[in-house]
Amino acid sequence: MKLPGPDHPITISPTPQRVRVILDGQIVAETSRALTLQEASYPAVQYIPRADAAMEMLVRTPRSTHCPYKGDASYYSIATGGRQAENAVWSYESPYPAMAAIKGYLAFYPDRVDAIEIG
Repeated sequence: MKLPGPDHPITISPTPQRVRVILDGQIVAETSRALTLQEASYPAVQYIPRADAAMEMLVRTPRSTHCPYKGDASYYSIATGGRQAENAVWSYESPYPAMAAIKGYLAFYPDRVDAIEIG
């Protein structure tokens, strides 16, 4: 485990606008309770509470990855009536203590969904 610091800053803050994730014309998630995670020089990522996602559209996959700052990520594919987006969603179900704010939240790959709208 590595802690965020000056060489690799990570901040988590409430997203002031509504966030909506769309795939195949369907709303996969919509919330006014998203968190913005900004990690070093990477693009900001919106983390959405599971309660605000259509979990019935998500299918857990065997994929997992490890981040030395956040912990182990689990993955989900999104299944709509017409499309499937493989491993389009990740979640830190048991993140390291410094990242506890994103525990159980969902993040979406922008290039695997049709839109992540903020505003």
